[in-house]
This record gives sequence, structure tokens and C-alpha cells, in this order.
Amino acid sequence: MRDALLGLTTRGRSFVAAGVAVLAAATATSQDDLLRIAVLLIALPVISALVVSRTRYRLSSGRRLASPRTAAGQESAVTLRLDNISRLPTGLLLVEDRIPYVLGSRPRFVLDRVEPRGRREVTYTVRSDVRGRYQLGPLSLRLTDPFGMCELHRAFTSQDTLMVTPLVHPLPAVSLSGEWTGSGESRSRAIASAGDDDAGTREYRQGDDLRRVHWRSTARLGQLMVRREEQPWQARCTLLLDSRSRAHGGEGPGSSFEWAVSAAASVGVHLVRHGYFVRLLTDTGAHVAGSDPGLDGGSSDVEGSLLDALAVVTTSENTSLRDAGASLRRGGGDGLLVAVLGSVDPEEAHLLARLRHGSTAAIAVLLETDTWTAASTRARAAARASYEGSAALLRASGWRVISVRAGQSLPDRWQEAAYQHSASVRAAAVPAPSVPAASSLSSGGRS
Repeated sequence: MRDALLGLTTRGRSFVAAGVAVLAAATATSQDDLLRIAVLLIALPVISALVVSRTRYRLSSGRRLASPRTAAGQESAVTLRLDNISRLPTGLLLVEDRIPYVLGSRPRFVLDRVEPRGRREVTYTVRSDVRGRYQLGPLSLRLTDPFGMCELHRAFTSQDTLMVTPLVHPLPAVSLSGEWTGSGESRSRAIASAGDDDAGTREYRQGDDLRRVHWRSTARLGQLMVRREEQPWQARCTLLLDSRSRAHGGEGPGSSFEWAVSAAASVGVHLVRHGYFVRLLTDTGAHVAGSDPGLDGGSSDVEGSLLDALAVVTTSENTSLRDAGASLRRGGGDGLLVAVLGSVDPEEAHLLARLRHGSTAAIAVLLETDTWTAASTRARAAARASYEGSAALLRASGWRVISVRAGQSLPDRWQEAAYQHSASVRAAAVPAPSVPAASSLSSGGRS
């Protein structure tokens, strides 16, 4: 009852104040009619508070997301379900779901009456231009009387998570050979289970052939282990995202860093859908996302984990790419290497050039970050000179460099890697000029 009296609305408090004033006037003038009016004005909000406080509704709620992930700038539907599991009909219910302000205004609904064992569903939409992880809920209720004199607040505890991921652009299927196409004898592959058959074991499952029992692992682990079946060969790719704040320009959703995050998401999803196992690294050397094949050759939700990691990635205070280079060297450096880079000076370009070895295919999406900022003419000229020097060093070491300026889209620039590869193949196919042997140049020799 105390909570109900404290929950009196402005209307309820006004009735009580008016009733007290009329009661004072009735006492001063000894008017019975005024006294009756005063009692009515005071009793109405008190009785409403008593009714609301004695109400014993048993309600349950649920929340259903159209998708746990949505791209930045896209709308997503959220459905709220409210069940009345008591034997009494509810009164007026004011329903409000708590959401972050970046997703929009808080949705509020009015449910007039929910019958016993009844259910109500309401749907609202959310939209965010900023990627990230957002909590939806908890759902709160306001119980009120029909006269609007009193309100009681109740809240559920359940919450749901909505991931707003970077925008993913579909990339065109370009014709590249070797590790990029993922087919043919030159495809870069790595066996899913590192090591020999002795290392490829798993727990015994009902129905497994007892001839596959690996006794050495069984004795070492204390439980029955069997050799897993032969694993398929899989193409691998390492995706490097340059998240250094000093390497990017601009602010907010229109910054070069947000463009780089969207580009990394587009490349990663494109490669995952083409059968690659993709691992995502940042300039800090941290293994942000990725997956290896499962015990029986399957794979986890690599695409989902990649997008979730990119949804929450932030800029770093690193000043160099040395940590990323060390992490790449520890990882073996096999498979395709794709780097989405901000501003790179020649020293860092030398470091990246050493990361490519042998026939490893390496693609650099190199951003001209000065085009994202309003710099002076002199600063632009210095940045342009550093950019061209770094791009030349990478190309000389065998990298395929995709140059990107502000306002350009990745799908339009993606085919540049294929053109560079075709040009290098044609250059390699040109035969070197033949040099005649020294003996054939002598005057007395026989040709």
C-alpha cells in the first residue's frame, strides 16, 4: 500500500490536494455537502491505490529478434510477447522496453486488457548507424487503475543482445589463380588437423568402430578416444586490419577507419563463403576472430564470429605494425594474406614486404587517408609522397595493392587485384632475349 500511495500520479495527487483543501473549507464553514465532496476527492485516489496494490497478476514476457545481427543503417524488428498466466484479467498495462538511445526512442505500448491465459504481442523496429553490441531490455510494466490515479512499476530481468555489424558489400568474383581462386594444384591448402593421425583424435561416441580406438591417447587422457576420420584440405586466409588511430583520418561513420572495418567485413565474408578458413588479426597482434575446422571436418560459425568481432573493434594506440608482423610469423604465414591498411610509411611497408614469402599471395587494400581529412596542401603533398613510396615498395615485393580514396567503394576497386595479377603473369611469360654462345662468335669455330 505504501508503494501504491507513493505511486500516485499527478492526477491522483491533485485529487488529494483538492480534497484536503475542500475538507479545510468544510471544517471552517461547517458545510456537510463540502465535507462529502472532500471525502470523495480523497477516497477516490486512495481506493485506486488500494486496488492496484492488491492486484496479483502473474505475467511472463519474451522477446524475439528478427535476427541477432543487423547491418549498420538497416532496420531490425523486435517482437515483445506478454502472457497472462493468472486466472484474472489484467487492467490497463503500460509496456516499455529499455533500449540504448542510438537505436531510437524507447518503445511504449498500452494494453487495455489481457484475458486470463491470454497473450499479446507487439512489434517495434530499431535502427542504428553505429556498429556495436547493444542490450535490449529489461521490459518494464506500469500497472494503473482505470481513472489514472495510481501507477506501480514492475520490471522483468531478461535481456537480449543485438549486434549491429559493419555494412558488408558483395564483392565481384574475380578470376585469380593460385591461392586466391581456391582451385587447381596451386591452391594454398593446410590440413585441418595439424600433425599426424595420432594427434587427430576425439572422444568415443556411441556407434564408433572399435578398430578406430587410439589406445595411446586413451591411456594418457583416461577416457576412450578414437581416431577421427581423414580431414578435408582447406584453404586458409589471414585478414589483417590496421586499427591504429594515427593511421586513419576523419570522424564518425564517415571516417577511414569505419571504411576499413566495412572493407574487412566484406573481404572476410566473401572468402568464408568461398570455402576459406579466415582468421582476423589487428595491428596489436591479437587473434580477434576466426576458426579452425571441427573435429570431424566441420567448421563453426566463422562468418558470424567475424562480424561480431568487427562490430565491436575499436582503434588502438599502436604506432607500428611490428606486433602484427610477429603474430603473422608465428602463425606460419601459409595461405592467402589480405591486409586492410591505413596510412603506412616506407618503414612499415618494408616490414609488410618481408611477411610475404615464396608463392604466398598477398593483397593490400591501401587507403589514401589524407583524402578523408581537410589537411593543408603541404601536408597532402607529404602524405601523397609517403603513400606512393609505400605502395611502390609493396608492389615490388609481390603484393597486389588496391588504392582507395575517400568516396570510392570496395566492389569497384576489388577487380584491380585481378588486373595486377594478370599483368604480372604476362610480364613473367615474356621470354628473355637469347645471347649467342661465345664459341659461335669465334672466327675459326664451327657453328
